[in-house]
Amino acid sequence: MDVTSDATAGRTAAALALADTRTDCPDEAGRPDGGRPATAPPTPRTPPDAPTTSVASGAPATSATSAASAASSASATSAASSASGVADPVEPSQAGPRVCGSPAEPAQRQSRQPRPVVTELRLSAFGPHRSAVFPLGPLTLFAGPSGSGKSQALAAYEALAVLASGATLEEAFPDPRARIPDRAVPDAQRRRGFRLGCTVDGPAGPVRLDLAVQAEPTLRIVGERLSQDGQILLATALRDPGRRSVQAAWLTGGAIGVTRAPLPDDRLGTALLPLRVAGSTAGQRKVLAAAEQVVVALRAVFPCDPRPDRMRAAVPPGEGRLLGDCTNLADVLRRTRSECGTRHAMLAQAARTGCAGPVEGLGVRTPAGGGPVAAVLDRGPGRPATELARLGAGELRFLALALVLLTGPGVLAMDPAAELLSARQALTVLADGFDRGLDPRQNAELLRLALLSCGRGHIRLVAAVGEATAAAARDLPGVAMVDLKA
Repeated sequence: MDVTSDATAGRTAAALALADTRTDCPDEAGRPDGGRPATAPPTPRTPPDAPTTSVASGAPATSATSAASAASSASATSAASSASGVADPVEPSQAGPRVCGSPAEPAQRQSRQPRPVVTELRLSAFGPHRSAVFPLGPLTLFAGPSGSGKSQALAAYEALAVLASGATLEEAFPDPRARIPDRAVPDAQRRRGFRLGCTVDGPAGPVRLDLAVQAEPTLRIVGERLSQDGQILLATALRDPGRRSVQAAWLTGGAIGVTRAPLPDDRLGTALLPLRVAGSTAGQRKVLAAAEQVVVALRAVFPCDPRPDRMRAAVPPGEGRLLGDCTNLADVLRRTRSECGTRHAMLAQAARTGCAGPVEGLGVRTPAGGGPVAAVLDRGPGRPATELARLGAGELRFLALALVLLTGPGVLAMDPAAELLSARQALTVLADGFDRGLDPRQNAELLRLALLSCGRGHIRLVAAVGEATAAAARDLPGVAMVDLKA
């Protein structure tokens, strides 16, 4: 491994042509197109270390101006539309300006927010989004007309979660061209791409992750930035387009200052840091704390889209962990009924509201000799039970979503980070078309369950909804609405 000490200031090199307006310009932030309304409420000025893109090109960039520091002479990479594709990473600074007010604030923040959570999503030249910043609360609903970018926003969040789990770019973006803006113009080397990022709050304080992704002609990460309080902890950049790697530099501290090494260009460098950094210096420990906080928050994500057409058949008994499409709902109900009577009873109570006819409880039927199990609604004494296979599509979606909101990682088919106990992690449910096929009564009950679960802090919900649900949710305390424009 080519690891060297950094004893000189960073070198300025050409980067890829830029794909969007600067995110550190307050007049441009949140504007999906020139002169059009912002896609999100105004947000504080972006720190000067954020990656930038240019309106004309549509290709991702890896450079920006680094924060000034008395203890560091780090320099940023510059961007030019005539770029050769070679770039140096912005040097991580050993010290940087802090935006928090007093030395006691980090300890107060840790007690106030013990679980790492994603509090902001940033998209630039990503589908219809241009320099958009979306604050995320415990319960966040995206609303807007068709084509406004609700699904794109949730897809970006899911892609970050997939990358944080160690997956490749191909797994995170199976169709990367669908994320490039329609009118994005390639640069001289025919390169186009997009940018996305997030902020994760937790015990280490707010940590920013920013990615620049080249989608054409080949899919690769060309720039990554991990920063905290204006201090760059990790920076990567494409130096040789002919090699499938990027040059990375991360904060080391002490006599070494900065460590350099190549990293793969198809994986998230932040997720690889715990395997590369020993944690023997204060700088390394800071990098590890920030990287692990981001990974923990992003991996605790469960994308959920119940598919009623696949939920009607009996299923073989298994682990009882709910799949993202909820096709094994009957097997999960079998498990919750035997292992978690309280939550199973809460689900049965919700079914009385969301399902037609009388409901006394939820049960399962298993053949005497073993075999596939089927879930049923207990209709009460003197009434035959109704198999879930006979329910309407809206009823099945309602039951599946209610189950997700009332359970946790142990019942959902997901692989949360092992660095932190599940009790210290906040599960985030991503639900595109959350209210699809549901009536107002079912929507109201799901919102009630979501507010109940999200209020307890063990679950968060980020969902895309229709206008009827959005109108009902806007007046509810505890619901953060993101209204998008077409």
